[in-house]
Amino acid sequence: MIKLNDKIPASHLQVKTTDGMQTLSTDELFANKKVVVFAVPGAFTPTCSEAHLPGYVVFADQIKAKGVASIICVSVNDAFVMSAWGKVHNADEIIMAADGDASFTKALGLEMDTAAFGGIRSQRYAMVVENGVVTQLNVEPPKTFEASKAESILALL
Repeated sequence: MIKLNDKIPASHLQVKTTDGMQTLSTDELFANKKVVVFAVPGAFTPTCSEAHLPGYVVFADQIKAKGVASIICVSVNDAFVMSAWGKVHNADEIIMAADGDASFTKALGLEMDTAAFGGIRSQRYAMVVENGVVTQLNVEPPKTFEASKAESILALL
């Protein structure tokens, strides 16, 4: 599993924009800037939709005021689902990034097998990445939601 002071592994994520589908490399997303990344087990799922994403929507301006260039929400869903989920929650200040094949999640070592629920998904976590290096990493124990909240990350910035 990725840990503090590790470099983000080379991978890619997809984002649906008004110009169509874009595949973004981790270099594009993380090089030469401070980024907050939070990951959820699934778009449109209860805790993810009722608390996790909405918290980052509410605190986006305060997080960015701390020198954060971008906030990225990652889920092992496709880019169409991530885009629709972002629209439902007015997540205009958040990059809704799809890890459809879980390659990014697996490269981080943060995957979990939810079997019949959905297969390979991401563990719930949040991290701060500065110039491609992890400077904060909060991975939630199963069935918890505290360390990866927007408020928790904001307090660390």
